[in-house]
Amino acid sequence: MNGMATFPLLSRVLHWLMAVMILAMLFIGLFMASSVGPDYHRLVALHRPLGIAILMLAILRVANRLRSSVPTLPEDLPRLLRRIATTSHILLYGLMIVLPFVGWGMLSAGGFPIPLWGQSLLLPPILPHNPALWSWLRSAHTILAFALFGLVLAHIGAALFHGLIRRDGVLRSMCAKEAPSPDLQEQKPV
Repeated sequence: MNGMATFPLLSRVLHWLMAVMILAMLFIGLFMASSVGPDYHRLVALHRPLGIAILMLAILRVANRLRSSVPTLPEDLPRLLRRIATTSHILLYGLMIVLPFVGWGMLSAGGFPIPLWGQSLLLPPILPHNPALWSWLRSAHTILAFALFGLVLAHIGAALFHGLIRRDGVLRSMCAKEAPSPDLQEQKPV
């Protein structure tokens, strides 16, 4: 594995769970924007609770990231690519948190109820009813969603670059199980 450490199990589980959820959310949002009628309402019914679930998991993920060790990037990775990696991760985390809040605020400003599952659990509004604010937040939500989609594509591209071209262990660090510590490895007879 080129000596590359792996991310802790919780970090890997959160990463892949959120990867699936975010990709699903982005495609649901795209289909929602191009649908009318009953399909639109079914997609909205999926979009809202999935957005709140992503928000909760993103907060958990940030907390986990702050308390967990993160494998270092390869020493031979150029400084510019290191900065791009760091910046893109900060932007990804930021959008995973900001985008659901913007959606929640948009619905609040539009005066729409925010049900999570049917009508049994409603989120409280976080902004006052204001049609102008709703319009602005709707545009912001769309722009931020496209920004997240672009960052996700760049993240996938970077992972493939590390896994297929550089073969430096960065991709495996988020996929492989943790190697046992050297003092716990079984000693082979000489």
